[in-house]
Amino acid sequence: MLNGRRLKVGVTLFLRRGQQSIWENGIFQNCYFLAMLLASSPPVSAACIVNGGDGEPAEAASFLSLAPVPVISMDDALHSLDVIIELSAQLNPDWARAFRERGGRVIGMRVANDYIIDIERMMFGLPHGMLVSRTPYDAIWTLPAFERTCAPYYAAALHAPVLTMQHLWSPVLLGRSLAQAGGPPFGYVPGQHSWRLAILEPNICTVKTSHLPMLAADLAHRQQPGMIEHLRVFNTFALRSDAQFVGFARSLDLVRQGRATFEPRLPVYEILSRQADAIVSHHWENAQNYVYYEALHGGYPLVHNSSLLGGCGYRYADFDCMDAALALRQAFACHDETLQDYQAHARAFLATLDPLAPANISQYSEAIAGVFR
Repeated sequence: MLNGRRLKVGVTLFLRRGQQSIWENGIFQNCYFLAMLLASSPPVSAACIVNGGDGEPAEAASFLSLAPVPVISMDDALHSLDVIIELSAQLNPDWARAFRERGGRVIGMRVANDYIIDIERMMFGLPHGMLVSRTPYDAIWTLPAFERTCAPYYAAALHAPVLTMQHLWSPVLLGRSLAQAGGPPFGYVPGQHSWRLAILEPNICTVKTSHLPMLAADLAHRQQPGMIEHLRVFNTFALRSDAQFVGFARSLDLVRQGRATFEPRLPVYEILSRQADAIVSHHWENAQNYVYYEALHGGYPLVHNSSLLGGCGYRYADFDCMDAALALRQAFACHDETLQDYQAHARAFLATLDPLAPANISQYSEAIAGVFR
């Protein structure tokens, strides 16, 4: 409460024209989980999603059917909200100034490694993201994964104080999608004589690419033939026409032996169990990832280099593909025997990410109250 006053808070979501899926990118899930939390926050009287795109809610009825709060327009938000959190859709600076002039507060929430992404865009002539605009912010929120590389960048470039907030995740969206899709149960099945591996890095920028996991899988295959039945490298369909990527891929035994394929982007629930038994991953300063949480939730072996998973999964060192191959082989050797402990450890960690966990509601509620001090 703010001297007895409760607040109306909105989170921006970019609705575009045409078909849209919650699984297109992680920021849509960020928006939904944050809205879930806000709907339970004591200082918030009403939470909503604010459509900051050019699409109409009627066009995205199935997409929005999962929304935990109502959807309103930018015009309605300008006159009805007390706080707007810029997340999926960026605010027009003029709109933000008008919003603040009538007493509103603007929070920018940054959930990607924008320093690296912005530098790549500037250096290589890629379309800009308008991150550094003249939008007047009262605060910037980011995640622990980006505190080291991005927090000083945000503070200096956006002229606002920066807070590091808990990453939020819940299995609710995964569960609903699984119920609609049908198919085999979502969960690791022990007793496999060999594993089907998946690599799910988006390959959009350097913070998450498939190269090191491909090397790790190939090393493990060379060291222990027969362990890997098949390797599927997702989000690489467009790279199949890139000569350098093709040359890199063809250097691998798994590729030359016909044990690897290069696939389009698919939701994780269409991959795990149906096409893969385990995941090999890699990040560079991007240690929090919904794919990690989804794999842990299902008890799937996750070979990774993240320091922010509470000790879950099978961790290797930084950029060490040899250590990653060793971690993969160790996972194959022990996962079935330790599955119950693995699942229990994962459940305890994932509970800390719950949008409805009291500690998380308290942290976000305090941060919202802080922009009025």
